[in-house]
Amino acid sequence: MNIRDTGDLWWKNAVVYCLDVETFMDWNDDGIGDFPGLVQRIDHLADLGVTCLWLMPFYPTAERDDGYDITDFLGVDPRLGDMGDVVELVRTARDRGIRVIVDLVINHTSDRHPWFRSARRSTDDPFRDFYVWRAEEPPSTKDQVVFPDQEDGIWTLEEKTGEWYRHRFYRHQPDLNTANPKVRDAIAKTIGFWLELGISGFRVDAVPFALTDAAANPDDEIDDPHDMLRVLRAFLGRRSGDAILMGEVNLPYPDQARFFGDGNPADGDPGGTTSSELTMQFDFNAMQAMYLAFARHDAGPLAASLRARPPIPHDTQWATFVRNHDELTLDKLSEDERQEVFAAFGPEEDMQLYGRGLRRRLPPMLGGDPRRLRMVYSLLFALPGTPVLFYGEEIGMGENLAVPGRLAVRTPMQWTSQDNGGFSRAPARRLAAPLPDDGYAPEHVNVADQRRDPDSLLTFVRLLAHRYRECPELGWGDAVVLDQPEPSVLVLRTTWQDASMVTLHNLSPDPAVVPLSLGELPEGARLVDLLDHDDVEPAPDGTAEVRLDGYGFRWLRVTHPEARRLL
Repeated sequence: MNIRDTGDLWWKNAVVYCLDVETFMDWNDDGIGDFPGLVQRIDHLADLGVTCLWLMPFYPTAERDDGYDITDFLGVDPRLGDMGDVVELVRTARDRGIRVIVDLVINHTSDRHPWFRSARRSTDDPFRDFYVWRAEEPPSTKDQVVFPDQEDGIWTLEEKTGEWYRHRFYRHQPDLNTANPKVRDAIAKTIGFWLELGISGFRVDAVPFALTDAAANPDDEIDDPHDMLRVLRAFLGRRSGDAILMGEVNLPYPDQARFFGDGNPADGDPGGTTSSELTMQFDFNAMQAMYLAFARHDAGPLAASLRARPPIPHDTQWATFVRNHDELTLDKLSEDERQEVFAAFGPEEDMQLYGRGLRRRLPPMLGGDPRRLRMVYSLLFALPGTPVLFYGEEIGMGENLAVPGRLAVRTPMQWTSQDNGGFSRAPARRLAAPLPDDGYAPEHVNVADQRRDPDSLLTFVRLLAHRYRECPELGWGDAVVLDQPEPSVLVLRTTWQDASMVTLHNLSPDPAVVPLSLGELPEGARLVDLLDHDDVEPAPDGTAEVRLDGYGFRWLRVTHPEARRLL
């Protein structure tokens, strides 16, 4: 392993942590989280083993979509702080070895953005072509809406001009017209601005939607919608050689592969070639297969999904996750499969959303079973790719179903057992969101208590993060699903140069004995357990038997007397 490679392509084995500044820590006690509060809690993230902090939108907003309805891409919501606070966060995080990336929303703006306020005044306004309009009354588009409980179509009439504007999401979020070079220039300006403040990259929201209009006009300067991503990636590389674009692309694998591009950066060219697109993509397909596997206590669906992953360029990576800030989408499953997952993890209608997903966090879905919860997070860190945690996962936070829609999982971070979970000293009625009041309330689930408990989930997730960072093969290696007779067990062997790891995860409550056939191994080889102290001695022919408890898991590093790795 060339350690220089792991530093240059840092995202290949990063530990990413997503949070919303508004709900993380309130330092001025107005009930709303802020940047000074986040800075005060940065050591929690450093201690956890986080190496990349992803901030959800913190820009000025109309406050109608939890910050994703942006009114200024180059500003900071004054409730959260100011530009100086952002710089202080980036500096402090860097001091702790943590890079910061931010949300880049290029599909739409708020209808209160100055661009749209100007555009809606007349059909010949200079900003008119920043958005997508039509003069003819549109046909029914009810089947195209993203939020079917909120909208009945993707076009809304602007009465002043008598034309309709398009909005894939909410009507107060008009779509940007990426066929307009001026819009693409504005996006590049936004990227350049935040890079100058020390940001290390961007999580790009709703990427396929954002490319809908690119290359749509005959006189456009690009011929293929993906040219837009290639140009942005090249610009990013010129401005900052190690910055990333981490994209939200929820498509089947064959379609998703296109968004990585088809090339690797040329030697000595940190910007890459013009064929490079997104640096990372969330693996929605494996995530959904994982929940089906959990529901069935059968590793088969997840194994099949991992085997179906397409090859990707060397300088790109999959981002793996158990939970994110949106609904837990299950749209890639068949209707029958989706109903299986609903029955297992969200049987009540109020737990479901849009007929395609769940608005719950993992611990309540698993009935609070600590064995199963630890197995799932062990699996997350063992999957080939880069793990992404959503804030509060490290302590097992639950949701608040009294909060509408996707916001049920975006409740304030629970720091202590004190009032408001230590998030704020403001009256509860002024908090950014209400806290859970059930078995997952702060008096039961909080950081302070778990920091002092060697058997807590926080202690365990910290161990996983540090072990993952010590095993670059998990982020860099080629992972193979090993055949074995136990249907409930997923066995992965991940190899990179001289490093090799075998991970086993039992998705069933029943114990299992798993026979392994690892092929030729160096003389004196052992399988060293990195999460416990129960090593396995393989036979001379490379076979071994590994015992797993119900919901058990093992991380076994292949080593031998001549190996120089620390264990």
